[in-house]
Amino acid sequence: MAEETPEDAITEEEITGTAPTASSASPSRNAFTALMSQKRKASPASSPSASKRSFSSHTKNAFKNRDGLGTYTSDPAKHPPSRVIYYDADFVAIHDMYPKSSVHTLLLPRDEKYAAMHPFDAFEDAEFLAQVREQAAKLKEIVASELQRQYGKFSEQEKPRQAVLNGEVEIEREEDMPAGRDWEKEVLVGIHAHPSMNHLHVHILSKDRYSECLKHRKHYNSFATRFFVPLEDFPLAEDDVRRHPGKEGYLGSDMKCWRCGKSFGNKFARLKEHLKEEFEAWKRE
Repeated sequence: MAEETPEDAITEEEITGTAPTASSASPSRNAFTALMSQKRKASPASSPSASKRSFSSHTKNAFKNRDGLGTYTSDPAKHPPSRVIYYDADFVAIHDMYPKSSVHTLLLPRDEKYAAMHPFDAFEDAEFLAQVREQAAKLKEIVASELQRQYGKFSEQEKPRQAVLNGEVEIEREEDMPAGRDWEKEVLVGIHAHPSMNHLHVHILSKDRYSECLKHRKHYNSFATRFFVPLEDFPLAEDDVRRHPGKEGYLGSDMKCWRCGKSFGNKFARLKEHLKEEFEAWKRE
């Protein structure tokens, strides 16, 4: 049997941080940044000195290439709210520098014991996995709220709620407010079977896969095939085929639309055009 050779889900330029990033000047990102900057100031445990388990022994020059995420866990306070969403003694939540959906965040543990481990191994620890799930649920709720803020005005399911918010319909009690769309169902939470960065990180992103940073087949397939392993699936069985993503060939497989299932083979440009159409239809559901 040929030896498995795992393939990165991102490019070398993204690993080194030299690839063009998504526009940080977009209205949606600025509004999200303003919202979350208030949350960052709320936690008294946010001081870098609050955790003895952070990467305090490293200098900023140590966090290069595949170790680049360590700069956020080492000293999250030095990064602006346009990058760091919130942090405490144990976790940091950040915006992905190269988002593969319209909203794409990362959850990073600060404990060195787990941060350097492959998630398949780290999530064998039931206590740690429970902590990650709790934090992931928190960040998922934040992402869902941002989706509602950005796209609620377009969504058919949100119309009753929007009518109340716009003053078109009155309600007598707060509990009578229409629930609106379940935006948490529109959020993916999981890890890549072969992480491209050394620091353990969980992806929490909207499922639209609509972003200017989505540029290659492997970008798309890393979130549209079993290469993306949902957090809810852990711990994995020993014989789970996702433990061998290179052998399974997920990143090189034919691309299929996440929403309608149409196959685009290896025609990424055609898929990209289709994803824009699906994005517009998805946000109007």
